[in-house]
Amino acid sequence: MSSAKISIRFFDDREVRAVWDEQNAKWWFSVLDIVALLTDQDDYNKTRNYWKYLKAKLKKENSQVVSATTQLKFLAPDGKKRLADMLDYTGIIALGKEFPGKKANRFIEWFTYSDESIDGKSKTKAYAIFESSFINFIEVGTTIGLQQIHAYLFGGLYDFAGQIRQKNISKGGFQFAISRFLDNTLRQIDAMPETTFDEIVNKYVEMNIAHPFMEGNGRSARLWLDLILKKRLKKCVDWSKISKRDYMNAMMLSPTKSSVLKTLLNNALTSKINDREMFMKGIDYSYYYEEND
Repeated sequence: MSSAKISIRFFDDREVRAVWDEQNAKWWFSVLDIVALLTDQDDYNKTRNYWKYLKAKLKKENSQVVSATTQLKFLAPDGKKRLADMLDYTGIIALGKEFPGKKANRFIEWFTYSDESIDGKSKTKAYAIFESSFINFIEVGTTIGLQQIHAYLFGGLYDFAGQIRQKNISKGGFQFAISRFLDNTLRQIDAMPETTFDEIVNKYVEMNIAHPFMEGNGRSARLWLDLILKKRLKKCVDWSKISKRDYMNAMMLSPTKSSVLKTLLNNALTSKINDREMFMKGIDYSYYYEEND
């Protein structure tokens, strides 16, 4: 399990962890994570006891949910990997139906839709970058490199994948770089130094202000940032250490006060630049930042 592909999905700001089964080509999802979110329970032991009760009840009813359950080693609250009950996609849908109420229905709707959305399909592509030779051909720290990443993530999903926008865009009242000046702005960003941590983050901030694509800027730029950090400092960001609220707040402040973002990123730096699980977890959090609340 040390080399297993781990994924994290988020429902109502709660983690739903999964492990990729290479042999059977499917994801296995943590039953306890699902039970915790459907019962609004934060206590691990209470969640485990509820699942134990529900499992016994379903077993008496000869439910296929129980027979479909498998056990894989997963990280427990004590920090150790222990055997935990897991269900595949079909099993999770069946489990969700055992819980009454609107929340369970909303969860099932989210769960069945999430992998088929543009973000879901793009995220699958993002996972693949780690083991793809494509990553070795990305220009690091340039607009062209960012376009390469964007085209890879959103090719076939957006007709503007990899293309610099020709229209003005804004978000939350903030106007990004004016489109008619964008080419010149991007040339200036390309010329910015990137030898120190401060310089790299300054470059990242300016690229965010430029926002060169109609959609998908954040997801592409975070990969772009990590590749610069990896090449220049032999570091990358452990995005799981940065909450969505803290990240979004730091990015909003960054055009005038980049120190908040620098502190946030610096505290999350890691030297695990070749760690598969670190990369996959980073993709999960990066896409989570973009989800609408």
